[in-house]
Amino acid sequence: MPQKPKFNLPPLDLGRESLGQRIARLRKAKGYTQADLAKALTQAKASDKEITNLRVLISDYERNRIRPNYEMVIRLALALEVTADELLGMKPIKKKSYTPNLKIQRRIRDMESLPPSQQTVLLKTIDTFIKAAGK
Repeated sequence: MPQKPKFNLPPLDLGRESLGQRIARLRKAKGYTQADLAKALTQAKASDKEITNLRVLISDYERNRIRPNYEMVIRLALALEVTADELLGMKPIKKKSYTPNLKIQRRIRDMESLPPSQQTVLLKTIDTFIKAAGK
């Protein structure tokens, strides 16, 4: 059993947001579901069971039931495209000038998975609708 330290350090003030709240906020800002983030964390092809287990782990992190180890902090930071310092709350997260809403982000990801020819047709269709809406 680990021994308790014999010294008393003052608590760190890392803001009002917990690590779990920060993970959830960053995940949602990227337009990811917990399952999407679980897939992004795996470098190789993962089974459905592994994705489900990772999703449960992410849920536990977000609810502050458990804390991620250093390797998971790095993986989360890479998947969420922030630094580990930003993820841990040691530095403020650099704001991007514009972030599309979640519905648009999901559709963009779906569009990126289409073949280039279908992407072109879809983009032309969207341009036509935007042009017509502007009149």
